[in-house]
Amino acid sequence: MSSLLSTRKANSALRTLTISPATSKDFSSNDFLSLSTSPILRTAYLSELNSYPNFRLGSRGSRLLDGNSLYAENLEKEIADFHGAEAALLFNSGFDANEGFFACVPQSGDVVVFDAFIHASVHEGMKLSRAGRKILFEHNSVEDLGRVLSELLKDEKVQKGERNVFVAVESLYSMDGDLCPLRELVELVERMLPSGNGHVTVDEAHSNGIYGSRGRGVVCSLGLENRIFARLHTFGKAIGCNGAAILCSPLTREYLINYARPLIYTTAMSFPSLAAIKVVYGLMKDGITEPLISYLNSLITHMHEQLLTLQPFTMQSSLLLLPQALPNSPIFALLTPEPRSLARWCQEAGFVVRPIVPPTVPEGTQRVRLCLHAGNSKQDVNALVARIRRWLIERRRIKFDEENVQSTELKARL
Repeated sequence: MSSLLSTRKANSALRTLTISPATSKDFSSNDFLSLSTSPILRTAYLSELNSYPNFRLGSRGSRLLDGNSLYAENLEKEIADFHGAEAALLFNSGFDANEGFFACVPQSGDVVVFDAFIHASVHEGMKLSRAGRKILFEHNSVEDLGRVLSELLKDEKVQKGERNVFVAVESLYSMDGDLCPLRELVELVERMLPSGNGHVTVDEAHSNGIYGSRGRGVVCSLGLENRIFARLHTFGKAIGCNGAAILCSPLTREYLINYARPLIYTTAMSFPSLAAIKVVYGLMKDGITEPLISYLNSLITHMHEQLLTLQPFTMQSSLLLLPQALPNSPIFALLTPEPRSLARWCQEAGFVVRPIVPPTVPEGTQRVRLCLHAGNSKQDVNALVARIRRWLIERRRIKFDEENVQSTELKARL
């Protein structure tokens, strides 16, 4: 273990646990609507707890043993109704849900086709899966997915609908902040696999709460609810809670209850966790979060405009690659060969930003990942961009000084 950790440290890839000062400006977390610190949510949550004065703090066991409750089952129905799904099944986390689903749902001989940027939890599930093949397609490329499906259709069992093909994508990708071309992808799968053996699964972890009517997600915003085999909605990001739910058919729900090991062999979520989720969904249904979503969208435009003012400082340098098009999410990826330096520079000024390096992202795409929140002000954005500008100026000065020193030393040797 020591040698592996030493190697990771030498490669500047060692992970550590950190705690940000309470006074820092959050430009890192997935709390997009800033609900985790919302006084509205806090008040509603405490009221919900007070409505059940005799609630048990712990769930006492697995849902299949002693951890189930009418409250949990009603919450699942409420979540399913809100997202236009037939059924929902709660999991302790999005990772557990993805791992459990992909480990047990694809059967022997089935195929899982997945986006190159799919989450690590899906990869963990595929490692345990009985699926005969797992095939990658280029990120967000409908064309490359078509190529993969064409190859699969050479298999007579796929042609006849006797072998299932599961296509795994995310609606919003967390590292690049880009949306999946979901409608085009669904139409392609339906057209190329008309026997109905093509099953699209969508991870809505980062889109839940901020896209679609009242935050119902990308699938609902496109009206694709009845054309998606399963959806994952997590509650630890824009929802400001923890846990997750798989939205699916009643049959798939029953199957997961019987075969998804992360559900079967773990203690169920506690009542306080379930109550928090229920309260947020109530706020969403009542439109309370709509102004937060609207403001967040305006902040995305403002951040993009401010970042573009850095172009004169990046044109003569490869230190920072800026997003040229207006992002369609609150996630901004600033690609740089020096992500730790830039992140540390911002942190020293009271901004919480994080460097993202391999293996989390592919080699050569290391970055600083900026996330916007409804709790950020435009003044906060301006100050952060000003700090990044100062870093670019400072790094350019250091590079200029180093080049002068090297030039002087070369002349002295000559």
